Amino acid sequence: MPHIPSDINLSRRPLEQFPVVVQEGHFGRAAERLGMSQPPLSQSIQRLERAVGARLLDQGPGGVRPTAAGKAFAADVRRLLDLQSAAVARARRVAGGLEGEVRVGYASLLSHLYLPTMLRRVAEGLPGLRVQLRHGSSAEVADRVRSGALDLGFLRDPARLSGDLVDRVVATERIGAAVPCGHRAAEAEEIGLAELRDEDFVLPDPAALPVLAEQVRFACHQEGFTPRGTATADDLSGLFSYVAAGLCVSLLPEGLRHLAVTGVRFVPLRGNAGYLDTAVHAVHRPDADAAVTRLLELLTGP
Repeated sequence: MPHIPSDINLSRRPLEQFPVVVQEGHFGRAAERLGMSQPPLSQSIQRLERAVGARLLDQGPGGVRPTAAGKAFAADVRRLLDLQSAAVARARRVAGGLEGEVRVGYASLLSHLYLPTMLRRVAEGLPGLRVQLRHGSSAEVADRVRSGALDLGFLRDPARLSGDLVDRVVATERIGAAVPCGHRAAEAEEIGLAELRDEDFVLPDPAALPVLAEQVRFACHQEGFTPRGTATADDLSGLFSYVAAGLCVSLLPEGLRHLAVTGVRFVPLRGNAGYLDTAVHAVHRPDADAAVTRLLELLTGP
């Protein structure tokens, strides 16, 4: 078994020096190129040969030339140095949020409204960043972010959020009236909420959508009536479905009008009360890495 020297030194500096010596074929020219004197360079290469345990250079009358082992070692060293530089650069890109993977959770119909913009901007601005999408209710998304199963979550209903998550509003929408296409108000430019007092409503389930449920209840109360709920749904898709079936009206975020659901018309509500505003929230842990910050910057940027 060959002897393994105990003074192994394969630090970056001698590895960088050796290919230069091979290319120049002369210690003096290599030293000049490296910005050092010849004796320390010769000593460094001698230590490298001892560390490797093989003669890497042959001395000739006009300089040095690599042995067979030296040629192979020089080629491998170049690849090693390239990989080392690439590894450092990639670590810096990941630390800076330019590369890696971000697990994103979203609730209900947000995937149709905001995620396409985010994914397009990531593809254009951060091509090294991979986004994995996971769907769930607002409560599920928040819990998964809290546990670390998700890096970032988008939801409409922040009722169950606690102080251990960072909450950032990324969009604000008005609540509007969603009515069937054949409804008397379907073609109106706007409508007063009180004009719907005699309608059947599909209402958000307070257990699943507590914030929206409270907004609907309070908005109707401000107009002097209690909505006649003939059905409930635990997500926005369910609310849409009842309206599209022509069975009820509902109050929903106006951003959903861009989904062009067959059988549903959105009519703006008259008035500027703040309780008719609804927000889209982005939540993440306080120790989220730089990629999360970069992603949010892309989403909220111009």
